[in-house]
Amino acid sequence: MANEYPKHIIAVSAIVTNDKEEVLLVKTHCRSDTWEAPGGQVEVGEPLDKAVCREILEETGIVIRPLGITGVYYNVTKHILSVVFKAEYVSGELNIQPEEIKEAQFVKMTDANIEQFITRPHMRSRTLDAMKSVNFIPYETWEVNPYNLLGRLE
Repeated sequence: MANEYPKHIIAVSAIVTNDKEEVLLVKTHCRSDTWEAPGGQVEVGEPLDKAVCREILEETGIVIRPLGITGVYYNVTKHILSVVFKAEYVSGELNIQPEEIKEAQFVKMTDANIEQFITRPHMRSRTLDAMKSVNFIPYETWEVNPYNLLGRLE
């Protein structure tokens, strides 16, 4: 019997804040009942920090700078490993791609009003973790043979 490797989806998202301390949220076509942090699936061989930048740019037209990882979450039903970043707005105007998402906006979100925006509890906990995070999980991207550190976030 040959070894079978587990098949999981790796997804990334980011809590992006602008200079007004507003958070970037999106509504997707398949989850239009809630707002959520923008993001998506990581492509094979793509570093996580590059994937989150690409996904947010594709969906919203916004350029971000990842500051660090605030949490790692697993959906056992759909086999999705989600890595959540905290990031800051760098540039760009909201310009949604309708094939990617339905709506996007920056909102002033707090513990008190988060349920008005994020209705799904698992997404709400991720968002709160990221909003409150002051420490980040170290993240490195490597290539091997020869060993070469490509990037590190702390």
